[in-house]
Amino acid sequence: MKFSIKHSTRWSIFISVFTFFLASIFSVAATSVLEGISWGLGVVVVLIIISVGIAADIMGLASAAAKELPFHAMASEKVKGSKHAIKIVRNADRFASFFNDVVGDVSGIISGAAGALVVLKLVSNTHAETAVIQTVVSVVFSGLVSALTVGGKAMGKSFAIHYATEIVLFMGKILFMMEHRLGIRIFNSKKTKTKGKRGNKRAARPSK
Repeated sequence: MKFSIKHSTRWSIFISVFTFFLASIFSVAATSVLEGISWGLGVVVVLIIISVGIAADIMGLASAAAKELPFHAMASEKVKGSKHAIKIVRNADRFASFFNDVVGDVSGIISGAAGALVVLKLVSNTHAETAVIQTVVSVVFSGLVSALTVGGKAMGKSFAIHYATEIVLFMGKILFMMEHRLGIRIFNSKKTKTKGKRGNKRAARPSK
């Protein structure tokens, strides 16, 4: 129990620090991109950020909902990505934390900030100097961003639960390709020591 608490604490500290830097980097990047484009392209950027958050939510929930047994059957048939899928299920807490809490929440924060910049561009381009019009545009656009985010995640959760095995296998295939083609290893490959089976090593027969 003490080890698990210590392990969980280390992971929480790491993921908090990582989230801080990730949110800072993407906030600066999104702000820089949106400042140099029109409000129409800004809307496209906001939609992309929302889609990333929804996709991350789906992958995180699928990793927590998937069962390990089907992937063992796939691994016995040498299906690519099945062994990585097993490791994903065994580390579901970390995957769910990363995709749901880190990527999902950071995407939500950035989409809100990006939406505010798009509203400012839209208001300035339409010369809406009236405070009422500015407020209406801001409220409507913020409401649309929130509705798309919440509605998309609600639909994504249902999809993730019903197709958890397929989604985790897809993630496993991506990790498989990253490891074998790009040399990027997510999991440490620890070979388990296997004891010799009974009957494999026969005692030497005494010479006659």
